[in-house]
Amino acid sequence: MRIGELSRRTGVSVPTIKFYVREGLLPAGELTSPNQASYGEAHVQRLRLIRALLDVGGLSVASIREVIVAVDDPERSVHKLLGTVSSGLVPRYAREPGAGIEEARKQVAELIVARGWRANPGSPAAEALAVALAAVEEAGHGTFAEVLDTYADAAERVARADLEYVARNVEREKLVESVVVGTVIGDAVFSALRRLAQTDTSDRMYGQAT
Repeated sequence: MRIGELSRRTGVSVPTIKFYVREGLLPAGELTSPNQASYGEAHVQRLRLIRALLDVGGLSVASIREVIVAVDDPERSVHKLLGTVSSGLVPRYAREPGAGIEEARKQVAELIVARGWRANPGSPAAEALAVALAAVEEAGHGTFAEVLDTYADAAERVARADLEYVARNVEREKLVESVVVGTVIGDAVFSALRRLAQTDTSDRMYGQAT
């Protein structure tokens, strides 16, 4: 197919497709003449992945390039591939961590060891958790850490469901796409379910809903 048809099928404009090619996110089409190139189903699938990473995952072009490199590397294990994707999905915090960040990092490292998690205490996800715990402490609610194990129990169950969903995909690009969609949309779903459960629990604990 020509670039115009590729654009119509994917909903991605021709200038944007050319931009992705220049940035190394999308392979160039096969030249059929000096001014014409042909594109195939692999380009359609790759554009779907790029849009999922960009629109759903909110990744930068640089982060998307890292994911694409990982997808195209046959030597990269699925575990490492998913790690590359997950790291890009972890929120970054612009503000400087408060004074309690080192204690919070220690707390996160101890949690990882205590639960036997095969996770790096220096990973973006661990740092995000440490920043959140430091902020809670700074707000005067350090005792919130007492429910951390309960949160971790729930996180393990959700993570297992996430990975079982991902495992349905055999092709690496579809696998990555499912991680992005599952993680980002899954966060929204879990947050909404939590709010509903809080409403129910509040009613049961503190009185009938009005």
